[in-house]
Amino acid sequence: MYEHIQCDIADSILTITLNRPDKLNAYTALMGRELARAFAEADGNDAVRVVIVTGAGRAFCAGADISGGDQAFGAGASVMFGQPTGKRAGSGFVESIFKCRKPSIAAINGPAVGVGITMTLPMDIRLASTTSKIGFVFARRGLVPEAGSAWFLPRLVGLPQALRWCYSGRLLTPDEVLAGGLVSEVLAPEDLLPRAREIAREIVEETAPVSIALTRQLLWRFSAEPDPLKILDVDGALARTLGSTPDVTEGVAAFLQKRKPNFPGKVSTDMPAGYPWWTGE
Repeated sequence: MYEHIQCDIADSILTITLNRPDKLNAYTALMGRELARAFAEADGNDAVRVVIVTGAGRAFCAGADISGGDQAFGAGASVMFGQPTGKRAGSGFVESIFKCRKPSIAAINGPAVGVGITMTLPMDIRLASTTSKIGFVFARRGLVPEAGSAWFLPRLVGLPQALRWCYSGRLLTPDEVLAGGLVSEVLAPEDLLPRAREIAREIVEETAPVSIALTRQLLWRFSAEPDPLKILDVDGALARTLGSTPDVTEGVAAFLQKRKPNFPGKVSTDMPAGYPWWTGE
């Protein structure tokens, strides 16, 4: 089904593994297309509640596969994001991850350089191994930050930190990216995936799928608004609509009865009226 990634679903968690270990999981156009497809399929699959992305072998992703030399980046190149060049070339996997209604966790198990780290920026939680090395190396290759990272990175770590890292282009240690806020935890290699799954299981077992899907979009889409007035209209309407749904009935009952909830709402069929609010439809 896939050539450059591997997908496994267990306990409502989809694990996507970048799967070119002999090439340190170097990114290819095919990998980009497969990532876009995997996230799009996860979005529509109610059996998937959380997505974890990690790498096979000792690397997460060593950056774009440049085994073909500088031809990998020319005007006719297809290596970067798995889409033809054009107005929105390269939006494939970035758009798919950003629009996905399921939360995603990057388990960065080793070197993550260039597109190897920028692909994680539209994801929601980043964990790093003590063996990881992270680099926004574009200026050292004569390039610019790609995959929408000039939009994502300042929102995650602040503009001064983003500028510092991108201007330097050097490899960053796990402790540096932890202190900078890019990752939330640094773990021993053997603890990385178990911790990612622990976080995913909490989401699966304790939260409502529709609530999580809406929360993800609210936080991402409103985090850069200059004031709270627009979101007050949206979150107020959503709260009123959700308040009369079976999910809220179940959530309150589970709390009062001191048990785990079993939310009936499905992302595929039960998103409330007014969603997606940003389209004006």
